[in-house]
Amino acid sequence: MRWAALLAGLFAAPAEAACRLALVLALDVSSSVDAQEYDLQRKGLAAALDAPDIRHAILRGEGDVALAVYEWSGRDQQKLHLDWTILRSHADITRAAALLAGMERSTTEFPTALGSALGYGAQVMTRAPECARRVIDVSGDGVNNEGFAPALAYRHFPFQNITVNGLVILGHDAAVLRHYRDEVLRGPGAFLEVADGFEDFRRAMARKLFREISDIVLGALPAQ
Repeated sequence: MRWAALLAGLFAAPAEAACRLALVLALDVSSSVDAQEYDLQRKGLAAALDAPDIRHAILRGEGDVALAVYEWSGRDQQKLHLDWTILRSHADITRAAALLAGMERSTTEFPTALGSALGYGAQVMTRAPECARRVIDVSGDGVNNEGFAPALAYRHFPFQNITVNGLVILGHDAAVLRHYRDEVLRGPGAFLEVADGFEDFRRAMARKLFREISDIVLGALPAQ
């Protein structure tokens, strides 16, 4: 019986690889983002995910990457476009990128409620697969101007063991860079990526995705 059990263990199917990263991407669709800028954002995200080096980073690591994507603007305006998807193969990445490239904008006329956007992201993360790292990445071109601040979201929503990174889009609001750096970034290894306008969104998104997926730490977040 002991030998039979040993042989069964040797020839059993291998267990599924553990998930190494649960990543939530949050895209700004507030009223400051016009139709052309939205298209640059939508297409830029899809192209960044589809890039060869990002595919390689996703598929080469030990363990899976799980991805979810939503849009945000006002206090009650959040739209989940890609629910939790395990990116385990090139086909998985192709399907996710195609879905993101075909997104239809959920709203156009609401302000920038960053606190609500972060709270929604934390709720999405409660349904994530069990992963070694949990990251919310929020991008935007303006400061919080409706509802509660990011600090209140961090106080009242489940952000335990979640890192929040940011992608700032320059051009509309001179205060956005400082706002994200001082009020949005959270957790160990949190970092900020900067796009020089929406035309630069694809490059900035690809650079940020590579850092997040590869778990590259370039420097500590300075004490505030």
